[in-house]
Amino acid sequence: MATAATLERNASPIAPIDVSDPALYAEDRWQEPFRRLRGQAPIQYVPDSPFGPYWSVSTYKPIIHIESLPKIFSSSWEYGGISIAGDVETPMEGELRLPMFIAMDPPNHTAQRRTVAPSFGPSEVAAMKARVQARTTEVLDALPIGEAFDWVERVSIELTTGMLADLFDFPWEQRHKLTYWSDIGGNVELMKSPDNFAVRNAAMMEMGAAFDELWQQKVANPGKDLISIMLQSDAMREMSEQEFMGNLILLIVGGNDTTRNSMSSFVYGLDQFPDQRAKLEADPSLIPNAVQELIRWQTPLAHMRRTVEEDTEIEGVQMKKGDKVVLWYISANRDESVFEDADKVIVDRSNARRHLSFGYGIHRCVGARVAELQLCTLLEEMGKRRLRANVSGKVQRVPACFVHGYTSVPVTLSHY
Repeated sequence: MATAATLERNASPIAPIDVSDPALYAEDRWQEPFRRLRGQAPIQYVPDSPFGPYWSVSTYKPIIHIESLPKIFSSSWEYGGISIAGDVETPMEGELRLPMFIAMDPPNHTAQRRTVAPSFGPSEVAAMKARVQARTTEVLDALPIGEAFDWVERVSIELTTGMLADLFDFPWEQRHKLTYWSDIGGNVELMKSPDNFAVRNAAMMEMGAAFDELWQQKVANPGKDLISIMLQSDAMREMSEQEFMGNLILLIVGGNDTTRNSMSSFVYGLDQFPDQRAKLEADPSLIPNAVQELIRWQTPLAHMRRTVEEDTEIEGVQMKKGDKVVLWYISANRDESVFEDADKVIVDRSNARRHLSFGYGIHRCVGARVAELQLCTLLEEMGKRRLRANVSGKVQRVPACFVHGYTSVPVTLSHY
């Protein structure tokens, strides 16, 4: 933990701002606190929060620097993992710790990531295009024109859950369980208190039992799905039950919450900037860049966390071994020194791909291409139908500082 002497040497020019407060995200008022931090205290020690003390890093350059030093800034689950919620030293009573390769350091991280990564390579993702297109067509063609409905429920959840069921060869009729497990597994608010552990643990055990049954089926009849690939890998076939569940949560949350909330931001973001929506509708060649811009603007995972492995200095700030460091991607993606007019959606932004929504360095999202494929396909199919989604009611947001997204986006569809 940081010592009193350390804090005195690195006194912040402004009072600590705890940007882990879920109300900031539920009420969509996180922008101003982060703007203050970027301008006055880009690396600030927060001595008190519901998740304990942490260093808050809110600008682009130091986040890149920290992500480039995995030997100093650990992702390991043994030190608390990748979210602000994990305890640095020991888990609280009742806490179920789930190892996963994103929450590992090399060499274990390298071996397990290498097992999964080929499933998301360029040729494999290209082969998914027809299936993604067919599913997107089916979902869009079933939507009403001129009638209000919830975009999150009818489109975002349906498309992302279907993709996950496809990747895992999960029973189609049970696919919505994947959404529930993802929502529970990615909810850091459940990690604030032992009173909440029972809810999370029960969901994780239910998920583990369902996938254990699927695992046994793949032992007898392996295919090309992710479970079969994990089963056939030297690095992953001997995983413990906790490690198996951890990697499932990683792949499910990574494939569900992030893409789902980016799909919802497509509707909400373009509705906020109708001039940019009109520009995109007039020029479909902008779709790939617009997807990157919407992912930047939304930032579906607000942060990643690291733990300091040895005393070190970052931009004049002294960090001590064991300190919790929270990298606010959501703020770095609005860093004015990198992205001009960062609070705006600009569909032809020249450097949109510099966003940090997929992370940076050895832990960059392994499924980024799949997310981009789904989002590009959705925008392409909307364009083919000349469909426009207009926000028609109050948007409801996820009340949490990790998964950054929407629980409801009421819309009506019209033609343009």
